[in-house]
Amino acid sequence: MGVSYLLLLLLLPLHFTFVLPWKKDEFRSCNQTPFCKRARAFKPGSCSLVAHDVSINDGDLTAALLPRNQNPDHPSKPLLLALSVHQGGVLRLRIDEDPSLDPPKKRFEVPDVILDEFLSNKLWLQRFSTETIGSDLRPSSIVYLSDGYEAVLRQDPFEVFVREKSGKRVLSLNSNGLFDFEQLRVKKEGENWEEKFRGHIDTRPYGPQSISFDVSFYDADYVYGIPERATSLALKPTRGPGVEESEPYRLFNLDVFEYVHDSPFGIYGSVPFMISHGKLRGTSGFFWLNAAEMQVDVLGSGWDAESGISLPSSQGRIDSFWMSEAGIVDTFFFVGPEPKDVVRQYTSVTGTTAMPQLFATAYHQSRWNYRNEEDVANVDSKFDEHDIPYDVLVLDIDHTDGRRYFTWDRELFPHPEEMQRKLAAKGRHMVTIVDPHIKRDGYFPLHKEATKMGYYVKDATGNDYDGWCWPGSSSYLDMLSPQIRAWWGDKFSFENYVGSTPSLYIWNDMNEPSVFNGPEVTMPRNSLHQGGVEHRELHNVYGYYFQMATSEGLVKRGDGKDRPFVLSRAVFAGSQRYGAVWTGDNTADWDHLRVSVPMVLALGLTGLSFSGADVGGYFGNPETELLVRWYQLGAFYPFFRGHAHHDAKRREPWLFGERNTELMRDAIRVRYMLLPYFYTLFREANTSGIPILRPLWMEFPSDEVTFRNDDAFMVGSALLVQGIYTKAAKTVSVYLPGEQSWFDFRTGTMYRGGITHRLKVSEESIPAFQKAGTILPRKDRFRRSSTQMVDDPYTLVVALNSSQAAEGELYIDDGKSFEFKQGAYIHRRFVFSGDKLTSLNVGPIDSSSIKFSSNSVIERIIVLGHSGSKSAIVEPENRKVDIELGPLHFLTGRHISVLTLRKPNLLITDDWTVKFL
Repeated sequence: MGVSYLLLLLLLPLHFTFVLPWKKDEFRSCNQTPFCKRARAFKPGSCSLVAHDVSINDGDLTAALLPRNQNPDHPSKPLLLALSVHQGGVLRLRIDEDPSLDPPKKRFEVPDVILDEFLSNKLWLQRFSTETIGSDLRPSSIVYLSDGYEAVLRQDPFEVFVREKSGKRVLSLNSNGLFDFEQLRVKKEGENWEEKFRGHIDTRPYGPQSISFDVSFYDADYVYGIPERATSLALKPTRGPGVEESEPYRLFNLDVFEYVHDSPFGIYGSVPFMISHGKLRGTSGFFWLNAAEMQVDVLGSGWDAESGISLPSSQGRIDSFWMSEAGIVDTFFFVGPEPKDVVRQYTSVTGTTAMPQLFATAYHQSRWNYRNEEDVANVDSKFDEHDIPYDVLVLDIDHTDGRRYFTWDRELFPHPEEMQRKLAAKGRHMVTIVDPHIKRDGYFPLHKEATKMGYYVKDATGNDYDGWCWPGSSSYLDMLSPQIRAWWGDKFSFENYVGSTPSLYIWNDMNEPSVFNGPEVTMPRNSLHQGGVEHRELHNVYGYYFQMATSEGLVKRGDGKDRPFVLSRAVFAGSQRYGAVWTGDNTADWDHLRVSVPMVLALGLTGLSFSGADVGGYFGNPETELLVRWYQLGAFYPFFRGHAHHDAKRREPWLFGERNTELMRDAIRVRYMLLPYFYTLFREANTSGIPILRPLWMEFPSDEVTFRNDDAFMVGSALLVQGIYTKAAKTVSVYLPGEQSWFDFRTGTMYRGGITHRLKVSEESIPAFQKAGTILPRKDRFRRSSTQMVDDPYTLVVALNSSQAAEGELYIDDGKSFEFKQGAYIHRRFVFSGDKLTSLNVGPIDSSSIKFSSNSVIERIIVLGHSGSKSAIVEPENRKVDIELGPLHFLTGRHISVLTLRKPNLLITDDWTVKFL
C-alpha cells in the first residue's frame, strides 16, 4: 500500500484511504543524487590505483591499493584488498579502509546475510604465481579458483578478473578504470556536506563516502537480475550511443504505489546480483553485498569509444557500472558456466528458498479489507458454494484496533480464535498483516515497552524517530539489533498475540520502510541505528531483518516444529530464507499483467523463488477478461494470491457471471492439480536454489531465440507457459524451444520444437505445454483446500520424447514440520525407457531416524506420444492391467482421450515397474 503523505496528513483524521498514482518528481533521479552524479562523470581510465605488497595472509591474497603518483606532502591512505577463494568456483573480493589509520568511523558491513556454511568452505590459499600481462610494468598475481579457472590480481593498472585456464576472461572489475572509493575524512572548515531534496535536509555528518567501479561480463549477449523493477528481463543499456533512457537501474527500497511498467526505477526490493548469459561461453554472475542505495548502469556497445582504452582481451563483453552511496566493497564472482551453476553458486552464499508449508503454495484470497467476521464467513462459504478451492484468507490493516498491530477491532472481529478455527476445520489458514511502524500511543503496550527499552530507530538528534504511516504518528523498531529482533519475535507467541491460533500466519508490508512524510516516502538517511550506524548504510536490508525477525518468531511460537509463512514486500539478498515476496502495488491493466512475468523471473534468478504478483492488479478495477487471463497466468506463479485495494470493487471469482466463474475456477483448479509438481519444485529450490519459474534460456541455454523471451516461461523443466497479454486476442505466437516435441497441456496435441507456432486463442486457458521427455505428477480430485488433498491418489503424465523415454520426480513430506530435515520425506524418480516405467527411491535410506510414510497410490498413468499398447504388467507382483483411452484431465472444455493405465494402485512409497506390452 502507498499514499501521498501530504494527502495523508490532511485526510488521516477522517481515516480516508484514497491514494494518488506514482509521481516521478517525488523520487530522486541520478542527477539529484550527488554520489550518482559524481560517479557518472568519471571517465574511463580515471582510476590511478596500484596494488602494492601482494602477499598471502590468513588464507587470502592481500594487497594495499595506493595512487600511482602520490603527493609526498599529503600521502594517501591505502585501501586494503583481500581476495578469498571458496568451494564451488566462487571468488570473494573485499576492499575497505585501513582501520589502523583511525578513520572517523567504521564503515558498515552487512551482517547476517552470508551463510556460515559458505564462510566455512573457504579454500585457504598457500601460494600464488606471477605473470606479466602485455606491457605491464608489474607482474600480476594468480591464484587457483576451481578446476579450469583462475583469479588474477593485476597490480598496475589495478584490476581483478577471473579467467579460464585457456586465458579467456569470464568476469572482471575495474577493466575500464572507473574504480573510485571516497574515504571517510574529517570535515574541513567551511565545507557544506548537507543535501536537500523536496524540503528534506540530509546533514550527512560523515560526508561523501561513495564507491563505484565497473564490472565486465565476457562473451555475454545479455545481462539480467538486479531486481526489483517493472521492466524487461534482459536489462536494456542505460548509457551509450542511441540509448533513450538515461537513468541507471536504481536499487533503493521504496514504497512506489502504482509503479509504472518498463522503467529502470527501483521499487520495493533490492538484490544487487547480476547474471550474464551468452551462447559463446554460457553464464556468469556478480554480487555486491552492500545495503546502501545503489545505482547500476548497463553500458551499451560503444559507450567508451572515445576513451582510448584498449582492454587486454579480444573477447566481446558487456560492461556495467556500479555506484553505491556507502558501505565497503564486498563482492562475489560466480563462474558458472551453466545458468543453474550460477544460481547454485549465488545461493551457496545467500541461502536457498525456505521449504514452505504445503498450504502456502496454494491459492490465497486477500483484500484491503474484509470488513468483519461475517464478511470472512461469507467469502469462505462462497468458495465452497462455487466449488473453488482456496487455502488462505488474508486480513489487511483494518482488522486491527486503530492500526495497532497484534490487536483486533473487537467490534468487527469479536471472536478471532473461533473465526480461525472455522477456517482450520476445512484445512484453511488465515494471514494477518503486521507492519514495522508502531503507533505512538502512550496506552499501547507495545509502544510503551519499545520506548522504555530504547528499541526504536533514532533521528539525527538521538530521539526516537517519529514518522507518519497508517496509524498516524509512528516509530520504527531498530531491526539491525539481534536483541530487538528476538524481542519482536516473541510478540508472535499465543500469549502476546492475543486472538491468534496455530493456523494464523503473517504478512509484513510497508517494510522498506515506508514513511509517508519522509524523504522519498521513507526514513531519513541520517537516522541512527544501534552502534551509530546511519540508516543510509543499511536501508535496503531493513525489510530483510524485519521478515527475518517475524519468521524466527513464528518458528519459536511453534516450539521449532512448525514451518513459518511470512509474506514480505521489501526484500534483499537472502530474503528467500525467510518467506515469500510479491511484486507490490501493481495496477489492473494489461501492461502490468505482462510485466509481472519478467518481474517474477528476475526475482527467481536472484534467489527469490517464492514470488508472485497480485492477481487482477491491486489498484483499479480489472475488466472481466483481464481478470480471467490474470488468474490463468497467476495459477503458475510460485506465490498465487488475489488481492485488491480498498477502493476497488469486490472481485471474488463468483462475481462476474457463471461462465467467468467457471473460467476462474478452472484456473485455480489447475494450480491445485499441479500442487504435487509445484511442491517438488519448491524442494528443488530449497536444496539447490534453482528457481521454480525459469526463463526459457535456463533450460535451453544455447538457443539464442530464448535469450530475450520473457513473455513465456518454464515452470520447472517440464512445463512451458505462454501468457495472453492483450484484450480480445484471437491468436498468439508461441516459440517452443529445443529439438524435442511438446504436448499441449489441455489437449495432448503434439507440437514440433525449435519453431514458432501461431495458435488460436481460447477463453478457456492460456497456452501451456509439457516437454517431451518429462513426467508430471498431478492430483486430479478437487477438494476445498490442499490440506484435504493430502491422502488423495496421484496421476502421472508421461510425455515421451523421440527415443520413447521420459523422466520426472515427486517429493512428499508432511507439508508442515521441519522433520524433512531429518530425512522424513519420500522422494521418487520415475523413468520411462524401453517400454518400462520404473519408480526409484532417491530419498533417504531406511536408517533415517525419522520416517515419513504415505498410503497414497498412483491411480492413473497417462502416456503421451506412445505408439500404443493394450495392456501392461505391474512388477514385481506380475499383475496385468488393461490400457484404455481416457481423459487427459477433468477440467472444463474439450475432453481429449489419451492412452491411460487406470487404477494400477501403485503405492507411492514402493519400488515398482510397469511394463507396457
